[in-house]
Amino acid sequence: MSDSDLLNRSIYRIWTKDIVRYSDLDPNGHVNNGAINQYFEDGRIALRNDYMVGLGEKLLKGFAIKKFTATYHGALSYPATIDVGTVVVNIGNSSFVLAQSVFDRERCIATAEVISVYFDPKKQASKPLPKLVREALEKALITF
Repeated sequence: MSDSDLLNRSIYRIWTKDIVRYSDLDPNGHVNNGAINQYFEDGRIALRNDYMVGLGEKLLKGFAIKKFTATYHGALSYPATIDVGTVVVNIGNSSFVLAQSVFDRERCIATAEVISVYFDPKKQASKPLPKLVREALEKALITF
């Protein structure tokens, strides 16, 4: 997956809308990177709601973000309504990788790669993805 792939709206399977709030602005009048990261989180919640609802809270409580990498491509201002795209790009034994983008109309503001790992909280160690979770993720998977 290249950075240019992430700029393409057509690769994303899950979409959510968000609004830029005045409180999202930094002292320079641009949306703060922390607020943009919150938009990415909203996209991950949309994945969970769209593809994993009904799997049970016990299964879904075992995830943690192992790595989050964001690239900011342009400034975002207030007011705006933005679209957050999310797609699964890889499913491993105990983890999966998401690609995400924040768009202001057709302009890509930021992209992210997120690695989530499934783990046993008592042992503090990763464990294999449950079959039901893997099947749900496969529905949102795209290959390049």
